[in-house]
Amino acid sequence: MIPFVLGFQDIEKTKLMLVGGKGANLGELAKIAGIHVPDGFCLTTEAFKRIMAERSLKELLDQLALLKAEDRDKVAELSAEIRKVIEGIAIPPEIIEEITRFLSGYDERTAYAVRSSATAEDLPTASFAGQQDTYLNIIGQEAIFKHISKCWASLFTERAVIYRLQNGFGHSQVYLAVIVQRMVFPQASGILFTADPLTSNRKLLSIEAGFGLGEALVSGLVSADCYKVRGEEIIAKLIVAKKLATYGLKEGGTETRRIDPERQKAQTLTDQQILQLARLGRQIETYFGGPQDIEWCLAEDVFYIVQSRPITTLYPVPEGNDQENHVYVSVGHQQMMTDPLKPLGMSLFRLTSFGPRFEAGGRLFVDVARILAAPDSRKTLLNAMGQHDPLMKDALLTIIERGDFLKSWSKDKQEQSPGQSDKDMPSAGSPAPVENDPTIVSDLIKRSQTSIEELKQKIQGKSGADLVDFILADIQELKKILFDPQSSRVFMAAIDASVWINEKMNEWLAEKNAADTLSQSVPNNITSEMGLELLDLADVIRPYPQVIAYLQQVKDDSFWAELVAFEGGGEVQDAIRAFLGKHGMRCAGEIDITKPRWSEKPTTLVPLILSNIKNFEPNAGKRKFEQGRRIALKKEQELLERLRQLPDGEEKAQETKRKIDLVRNFIGYREYPKYGMVNRYFVYKQALLKEAEQLAQAGVIREKEDIYYLTLEELREVIGTNKLDYQVISQRKEEYKVYEKLTPPRVITSDGEIIAGEYKRENLPAGALAGLPISAGVSEGRARVILKMEEADLDDGDILVTVFTDPSWTPLFVSLKGLITEVGGLMTHGAVIAREYGLPALVGVENATKLIKDGQRIRVNGAEGYVEIL
Repeated sequence: MIPFVLGFQDIEKTKLMLVGGKGANLGELAKIAGIHVPDGFCLTTEAFKRIMAERSLKELLDQLALLKAEDRDKVAELSAEIRKVIEGIAIPPEIIEEITRFLSGYDERTAYAVRSSATAEDLPTASFAGQQDTYLNIIGQEAIFKHISKCWASLFTERAVIYRLQNGFGHSQVYLAVIVQRMVFPQASGILFTADPLTSNRKLLSIEAGFGLGEALVSGLVSADCYKVRGEEIIAKLIVAKKLATYGLKEGGTETRRIDPERQKAQTLTDQQILQLARLGRQIETYFGGPQDIEWCLAEDVFYIVQSRPITTLYPVPEGNDQENHVYVSVGHQQMMTDPLKPLGMSLFRLTSFGPRFEAGGRLFVDVARILAAPDSRKTLLNAMGQHDPLMKDALLTIIERGDFLKSWSKDKQEQSPGQSDKDMPSAGSPAPVENDPTIVSDLIKRSQTSIEELKQKIQGKSGADLVDFILADIQELKKILFDPQSSRVFMAAIDASVWINEKMNEWLAEKNAADTLSQSVPNNITSEMGLELLDLADVIRPYPQVIAYLQQVKDDSFWAELVAFEGGGEVQDAIRAFLGKHGMRCAGEIDITKPRWSEKPTTLVPLILSNIKNFEPNAGKRKFEQGRRIALKKEQELLERLRQLPDGEEKAQETKRKIDLVRNFIGYREYPKYGMVNRYFVYKQALLKEAEQLAQAGVIREKEDIYYLTLEELREVIGTNKLDYQVISQRKEEYKVYEKLTPPRVITSDGEIIAGEYKRENLPAGALAGLPISAGVSEGRARVILKMEEADLDDGDILVTVFTDPSWTPLFVSLKGLITEVGGLMTHGAVIAREYGLPALVGVENATKLIKDGQRIRVNGAEGYVEIL
């Protein structure tokens, strides 16, 4: 028989579903030597289930299950009714009997805290902090029974119901236990974080302390001192004026009183007490195996621990294999894909890369500590970061300026270290010169296309483990193409030429960002061509109103079959298939092979096609390209004419002309290596999904997409043995849901500290948001805050505000008036395309999608690097 009541000494972490997160943690705390936990017991979820079995509640819960988080009024009304019913249900005699037996061991005037403990609470993945109620200084059996009912009812407060809806927890899947714990009347109390909540630094412990009971501090009613401790040293103190404190009353309940003026600015804890509490915190953290959020109180010079829960908001630290200091930079921010990668995508991308990569939170990081410690490689890295992501550069400079973090990397250790390589980061050095010959680009493209066609032929005969072995071997061919020195020299020559033009035209002619205009409508840019070809596709569809009407309501990706029934449907079908034949391997987040490609989900493109039909006249693609080409040519002629008027003008003009030719001949190729890579990825994916279908038919996996949660090496073993522990898939699906909620840092240290860079910019207009200017010009328009490309609903002249853009977003650019992203750099894909389309653009605008509201009128200054909300 499952008990209704358990003492703390009888509770183990395995009893989570019986005692809830808070109860399980208290049971574990009570077992730690030297940790004082006030006595008490837990009314288990069995008692709660007895109450919830009442017939009158079932219908109300069924109604609640149909609501969404947005239905706030209905949630408030229905949850209030459920609480009223629960509080009105009499507690069964057998439950009262067990509670009374525990209470009989104490004086009847003993005061208790009565706290809720939900089964979905204080978990490693969701804290649910503050979602249920706590009642303090409860005296007498009748009062205890009454407040137990109130705790049960608090599972259905409006905030708790909405929190569950937002986090995907069903109301009938969460049960409530109740903690009844002897009250401690403290002189001081507060919260201890074993990792600093502001910086996430795991070595920096943070204590908040105030007078009286801790509930007022937790609820935000009173201010608290803050102490920071590293090791055995207090490194910072903030002593605030503590005007109020909450205390228990003799007759029960609590009251908030004013503190005597002479005590208000007194330090709550002595230095000795601070260090003693810090040691207790580290002991508890070690026991639970991770950073903890701990509630404590101090009574008669004894520290009591009344709760400990995991800190769920910390980004996980990439795991190094030594005790040295490490500096990890985000690969995702460089690749314009900050979403987590599924295991198959992660393993394939790692195999495609050079150098070691460290995984954390479903993202990849590179350790650059050794590179930063050496002056020469540091300069190269910082130069590269300055072009790629200035916020990342500023974060790295912050670490360097501290002076002590990288000291451990002596010259000997740098030479011995196998964990890092200068190849890990993009080089900003000067590559060998390349001949200014446009045929070099066409030859490189032809070589890549030929290789892909050969791959498609060879892979057809492969299956089983042989298929995976074939892919592993072909990845080496992909790496040769991706890291071909001639390929790199071509686009680096164009990048260097762009930088030279911007510097020299500013110096000689006071002309800012001249290369942006000169980069418009360059040849051989596969990504910008994609956007223009989507305009051509709109031209094919425009004459057929029945097809347009059909596309406006289509939801199913298998819409091909019905399309041909309409006038022009066959022609439209052929045009869409042709577009997908060239670009169908693309999608948002395309470095992850598991993301659905346009060929797999063609409805993604339908809103873009319809938008082009609405916003553009026929033949807009060719006109747009020709207009950009003329603007670039006019700017070139203007610059050369002005240069010839200067001293040594002819020589300056000739050198500038040579640099302009380099930009126009080669900058378009910047987009091609990644296009070749995702082309190859899609060939791999199609072959692997055929194997997945056979695994699903054999019952090894439940659906073919399950293979996304295996690495390529694990998949090889499953294909070879036809065996799989499905718990692996289930666990990784749950982990992925957690990773999706995390915000990856640009830079994180081995201490877990997140270093945030900033733009040091003066003379910004009041209220303006700073960013990195990547495409010159100023424009005003309606802000469209869009987080998923398929949800885009743009009108001509809108300004796109999003987290990041990769090549798949390019079709949106043709109708935009400006671009703002949170992630990006001077030479990322979005920047290159924005310049080619002549689109004023900023990247690296921190929290742009939160600070700018959809529909607001804004002004983008792509020359000075800021956005104004008008």
